[in-house]
Amino acid sequence: MKPVLPLLSLILAGLPSLLVSADVESGEMAGYLFGPAEKVPEEFNGGFSLYAAAWPLVATYPGHKFQTGLCGTWMHPQYEEGQKPTEKCYTDIEGGLGWWRDTHFPTTTPKFIMGGVGPNFSFIANGPGYGAGTWEKPRGQYGVAQLTPWLLFPLDGLNLKQGTSGELFGYGYLPLPLTNPKTTTAGKNVPTGNQCWTLFLNTANFKGPATFFTPFFWSQATIEHPEWAGMLLDSRPAGPNKAIQMETQHVPAILARDAAGKDFARVAPTAFPVGADGTSTVLHRLTAYKKAALWDAVQQWFAGGAPADGVINADASAVHTFREGGGSNWSIYRPGTKREEKVPLDWKSFATSFTPSPITFGYQWNEHLTRRSGSLVTLPEYYALGTHDQKPQWTVLPPKDVPADLGLTEHRFERAPEQPQEPRTTPDDAAGCWKTPGPKAGPFKARLGDGSVVTYYWYRFADQPAMLNADLTDEEREQVQARVEKLHRAWTKDRNYLTPPDVGTLAHLDPALILTPPKGLEVGYVPIATRQELER
Repeated sequence: MKPVLPLLSLILAGLPSLLVSADVESGEMAGYLFGPAEKVPEEFNGGFSLYAAAWPLVATYPGHKFQTGLCGTWMHPQYEEGQKPTEKCYTDIEGGLGWWRDTHFPTTTPKFIMGGVGPNFSFIANGPGYGAGTWEKPRGQYGVAQLTPWLLFPLDGLNLKQGTSGELFGYGYLPLPLTNPKTTTAGKNVPTGNQCWTLFLNTANFKGPATFFTPFFWSQATIEHPEWAGMLLDSRPAGPNKAIQMETQHVPAILARDAAGKDFARVAPTAFPVGADGTSTVLHRLTAYKKAALWDAVQQWFAGGAPADGVINADASAVHTFREGGGSNWSIYRPGTKREEKVPLDWKSFATSFTPSPITFGYQWNEHLTRRSGSLVTLPEYYALGTHDQKPQWTVLPPKDVPADLGLTEHRFERAPEQPQEPRTTPDDAAGCWKTPGPKAGPFKARLGDGSVVTYYWYRFADQPAMLNADLTDEEREQVQARVEKLHRAWTKDRNYLTPPDVGTLAHLDPALILTPPKGLEVGYVPIATRQELER
């Protein structure tokens, strides 16, 4: 058998790379961290919620190649035995906190997107007016409707308050019967369900339902694929036992090789939140719900019964516990490296997953290999290529042991030079859905902590562009309007819907996003962003 280390060096030497200097090449760190959640019974198939820590993962925003999520999950439809589509039909809700390559106005503070994925990524909806495709050929921009009158959802994602560092961001999705089931979809003989998967937030300055995926966002795929009717989230329950992971797609790194052929790497300073006890809480109170947790009371209310108070029925929920374990396949490699050739770093040498309580997941740190400062703990930056169990592995290297002639210690990870981001805009056609019937008040401006300015208007709920593109008749939209007006009167933003966390403190949304409706528009009207651009 050939030695593993020289063989790997030959592999690395032949890979394409971007030259940083004569001897230092660009690379990246990417992979997944895994949270070991115990399963709950399959009957808890009516949505989920969780509290995820929000923090600046990297010390300096590196540029638009940077893409990573913080702890989150993927919510797929649930199928009974023999019901699953026979052909590939990947669809889910997989948004969360993080940074994305298409984020126009990023900072080191994460943003939140909704991340609805139509079958096989044919449609993607990230928020009101924010999704895949173009305005000429939209593939998700109209998939999310604004529900609350008290929170502005920007076109670039939902901003957290700048400086957030370890606070908990509570969110989840539960279905509400805002629409009625339909026997046809866009005139075709395929049905659309009435599950309006609604984003519920629990933050320090906003609580409650904020936005929802229109059922048509999911069912529109059945126009071309009628075999998927009844298989998507407009009508299917949601699988309760979801993967809990932190998906990292690109953290900058550099690599170098010494005269003897040994490989070394350095990763951009990467940090986790840390508490007074030196540990990190990254996920808390992962909860699965039965549909009856909220749906039944709301449906009775809309049918003329007593008002639903919006409190989620605790008896219809199950909180996942975390077991010991969890792991990482974070790897360091040159761009273009094949998956099977990516070499993992020795995560367990400096990080140990633990559960300070059964419903909380976090990490303990090797204080000799990590560096703590304030509310953050910085992970090791330097690595040498070695082996573990006869497999290649990047091993932590103390800074004092880094060969001085490689140029690793002198390198500065800085933001890549980029042209200023273009504004995010919406159609300006006078006859289009943004102008006809059009808003009732505006324009207004909101200046956000990310340096951008959002222009927004107040629309009657049923007249917002997403509702005009939700495959609803005028009569059907008016029925939803009446239901939403009930919600606006009864469900305020300053009381709990999701069960509060047992640990930590709640994160704040950007204060500029918290709104008070104009006089006369307090009920039945919502703020809709139409433009977002850098402050001039």
